[in-house]
Amino acid sequence: MDEKASSGRLSERDRPWVMRTYAGHSSAAASNALFRRNLTKGQTGLSVAFDLPTQTGYDPDHELAAGEVGRVGVPVAHLGDMRALFDGIPLADMNTSMTINAPAMWLLALYRGVCAEQGAELARCAGTTQNDIIKEYLSRGTYIFPPAASLRLTADVVAYTLLEMPRWNPVNICSYHLQEAGATPVQEVGFALATAVAVLDAVRDSGQVPAERMGDVVARISFFVNAGVRFVEEIAKMRAFGALWDEITRERYGVTDRRQRRFRYGVQVNSLGLTEAQPENNIQRIVLEMLGVTLSRDARARAVQLPAWNEALGLPRPWDQQWSLRMQQVLAYESDLLEYPDLFAGSHVMTALVDEVVTGARVELDKVLGMGGVVAAVESGYLKSALVASLTERRRRVESGADTVVGVNRFTETEPSPLTAAGAESIEQVDPAVEAAAVAAVRGWRAGRDGAAVDAALRRLRADAATTANLMPATLECVRVGVTTGEWAGALRRVFGEYRAPTGLTGGAGAGGDATLAAVRERVAATARELGSGRLRLLVGKPGLDGHSNGAEQIAVRARDAGFEVIYQGIRLTAGQIVAAAVEEDVDLVGLSVLSGSHLAAVPAVLDGLRAAGRGDLPVVVGGIIPAADADALRAAGVARVFTPKDFALTGIVDDLVTVVRHANGL
Repeated sequence: MDEKASSGRLSERDRPWVMRTYAGHSSAAASNALFRRNLTKGQTGLSVAFDLPTQTGYDPDHELAAGEVGRVGVPVAHLGDMRALFDGIPLADMNTSMTINAPAMWLLALYRGVCAEQGAELARCAGTTQNDIIKEYLSRGTYIFPPAASLRLTADVVAYTLLEMPRWNPVNICSYHLQEAGATPVQEVGFALATAVAVLDAVRDSGQVPAERMGDVVARISFFVNAGVRFVEEIAKMRAFGALWDEITRERYGVTDRRQRRFRYGVQVNSLGLTEAQPENNIQRIVLEMLGVTLSRDARARAVQLPAWNEALGLPRPWDQQWSLRMQQVLAYESDLLEYPDLFAGSHVMTALVDEVVTGARVELDKVLGMGGVVAAVESGYLKSALVASLTERRRRVESGADTVVGVNRFTETEPSPLTAAGAESIEQVDPAVEAAAVAAVRGWRAGRDGAAVDAALRRLRADAATTANLMPATLECVRVGVTTGEWAGALRRVFGEYRAPTGLTGGAGAGGDATLAAVRERVAATARELGSGRLRLLVGKPGLDGHSNGAEQIAVRARDAGFEVIYQGIRLTAGQIVAAAVEEDVDLVGLSVLSGSHLAAVPAVLDGLRAAGRGDLPVVVGGIIPAADADALRAAGVARVFTPKDFALTGIVDDLVTVVRHANGL
């Protein structure tokens, strides 16, 4: 007998997964240079990060885009930007993932335009548009339109790609951000599968795809998942995902071909689980999390991208991304992992874990479907409230010490880290001139177009949006005549309207905090009595386009539990809206949350607005991913406190808020 066969090895090594780094910043040209460098280092696919204005359908010169352009991704405002982004990269030979949701149709149309210019055969172009709008209402916050209209756009993209781009994954059901927003493995599987059902139902019910081709639709649906540090549990989660997906697609949609029912997924491991304290510990976290989606051959990811060790500090540098890429390459090419069949087949421990997740996820899925589906569960606030409550419980366990986070709530003694000794040099810095250049460029682009052709294309888009027609042809015409991202989204806003998702703060989301909460609650009540007011009032504000609201919501919940009256109007607010709310609600304190890196633009705008409104005395605190030098600048500008991810004890933060109020009022 062959030695490999007798040892249980495969006769042929399994092929490695697609290796990506999530990249893009500053400008299309700078991102293109980064892509090319990463490809020469052995990266085998592209994963494009777009900046927040692009993700939320605004051009660089829009008021809400101030401070956000090119900061967490690349700005793409029109065909010229997309052309520069992929300059010299043969798209027909590349697997390209684009993390884009609400305007996914628009970005895919721009991509298709560049493919046409390159002479690339569309049938060869492979990749993915994330295009899962449901999780945007629950976690990331880059939605634009109401859920039903958004699902219509997704269904149109699915139908179009089925005919024109058969190697393209038109939607990537994304449970990644559900976990970061608090989802347990059971909730992550159940809620993500409810989203997949909503997408498939929307495609089926649109009448654009013949019933006999639903198997082809299912075969092009992929998933994008999160992997936390509890990697044994994560392996079970992925095996459960595959089992339930096979069941749903067979029984609900009648797909008989086993290959079409295969659970296809890519992964990025947990970024929000990375710590600012002792950031060198993030390396082992990333490696362990990678094992959760690679160890089990039967549930192995087919595409993996890893965060960098310093993402809790700011924007990673190219060297940091290279380090993460090398982790994948060492596992795939140096270890013997790919030489063996599934390591967990027949394991009674794994079987029991998988059965537990499957059972719980099926309960969650049935609950959502019983409400009328995932759209109804979003609009009712059920899903958001469930995630806020789960994250509150997770935070409570960390604060109490029930869950250990090394370097944060245990083993906090440390030597100075040589990785961060250089201060701000340990992260990538985005030149403020990038935004000014983007603003000038988009205005120049508009000036050089045929205005009549642009107006006609936008009229057609609005007219088609008012019917049930597939919107991809009208969108491709917009690309051809030079429409911008903001104009395309603006036209659809006029037809579909804009949406503000539930915040998840209603009901009993609080978990009571830790043992010190009673003392803080007494300080809150005493301070209110001394000020002669019924209750202290806290305004929690999310300025700009940053939609990562988990931290703001957790502060709001804990402050409410401590006795504050909390005013929280959700994400994506202008400085003027925050100032107006602070004045109208007569609050005692304003808390701003900014995780996108735009704090040096967003926070001073609020401070200036308060002074102009005659409320310069109102104390302002800020939380976010803020380097030390930037924190000093914010304090010099008048900010009372700056909180960063190392400030994990929520009750202690709320206690600090009381101190800020007392100091501001001379108590």
